[in-house]
Amino acid sequence: MRLLFELDRKDYADCTRRYVRDSARSIIIRDKKVAMIHSLRYDYYKFPGGGIHEDENPVDAMIRETQEEAGLVVIPSSVREYGYVHRIQKSDDDPSTCFVQDNYYYLCQAQKDIVAQSLDDYESKEQFTLEFIDPKEVIQRNREAASGPKKWTMVKEREARILEMLISEGLLTE
Repeated sequence: MRLLFELDRKDYADCTRRYVRDSARSIIIRDKKVAMIHSLRYDYYKFPGGGIHEDENPVDAMIRETQEEAGLVVIPSSVREYGYVHRIQKSDDDPSTCFVQDNYYYLCQAQKDIVAQSLDDYESKEQFTLEFIDPKEVIQRNREAASGPKKWTMVKEREARILEMLISEGLLTE
């Protein structure tokens, strides 16, 4: 899978431990809009997806997480690799730990019907809501959103850059 870009804060020189938690995310486009998870609490957007369990491959994790967070049932035969983003930074929770993550993105389609979300505690607190939204609106809102925990700053920028790449490569058109 191709490396799309790296997000590296270079703030981890004093870290003595590494915490690795890779993730897998879906890119679902319908009628020139993209499926995004909107955190109503902090007003930012992210692609549906999340952490890969030890016993999972990235595609299975993406399918599971997309259904849990968004209620979208991915059609497995439609899944295509898009690329990954490598992220590294000092942990916001533990200054002695370096957080490392590869975020795998997959272009795919989902069934038309939406099923119930299955959110964990933090996702419920953030009031995760599925929206099909214009990508340029997401880019603007993610870059302007000042609220929310510090750890979401890189997530907001990552998603904005992915959307810009999709637009520049003609995968999302106006």
